[in-house]
Amino acid sequence: MREMGQNRLPAVAGRFYPDNPTALASFVDDLLAKCDSTRGDSQHKPQAMILPHAGYPFSGAAAAQGYARVRPFREQIRHIVLLGPSHFVDFQGVAVPTVTSFTTPLGDVRINETLRTTAGNQPGVLYDDAPHSKEHSIEVHLPFLQRIFKEFDFLPLAVGRMKPEECGQLIDSLLSEETLIVVSSDLSHFYDDEQARQLDKQATAAIEALDFEGIEHHQACGAVPIRGLLWLARQKGWQAHTITLCNSGDVTGERSSVVGYGSYVFH
Repeated sequence: MREMGQNRLPAVAGRFYPDNPTALASFVDDLLAKCDSTRGDSQHKPQAMILPHAGYPFSGAAAAQGYARVRPFREQIRHIVLLGPSHFVDFQGVAVPTVTSFTTPLGDVRINETLRTTAGNQPGVLYDDAPHSKEHSIEVHLPFLQRIFKEFDFLPLAVGRMKPEECGQLIDSLLSEETLIVVSSDLSHFYDDEQARQLDKQATAAIEALDFEGIEHHQACGAVPIRGLLWLARQKGWQAHTITLCNSGDVTGERSSVVGYGSYVFH
């Protein structure tokens, strides 16, 4: 286990999103302002979401479409559990950091100690800062949360190799009326546009059907936490709805090699 001190400092500020606080706040606010938060189910708080984690120019709009769905409930949600795939460290289980907070250009986001202890008591969970130190899949969501919620804390979970039921049971142990689950994942990577859209539609169909066995790693980098969420959603009787589906080519115009992005909400 490698410790990072009291605060985990930003790893991708200035690359995935602006490192200037004013520019970052403006960027996120502009993305959210373009979204219609009245669409979808505005009467029931989302239980969970699957949202992308690329650089803001590419997937920020898709992530904002998802976060717009929780804005009406920002007074009800106090805790965020963020599960992201570990892109740089291969390990078995789920890694919980030892730091007290994650820092972004917008300030510090405190880790909920009760949730951390609860997670640490679950099978397959270890305390390890190494998977978090360079990881972007969790970090990129924090500025959105900081601009939406006046007061919140969170629990970051870096997910390695794990069975769907183990991951699902871990998520279940962290649920409450004031908690939102966010699974961070992009979809297909580096296929041409036509093939990518086909793969992303297949992944979307599996998500909507809560088919946790139907999500493969070539369809989503966050396949492991997605499978866990879908397993749990079946147990809970939740329904999954697609908010938006797009890819990087929609921004760049480059169609020979794209990355897919989808936003999904669970009620």
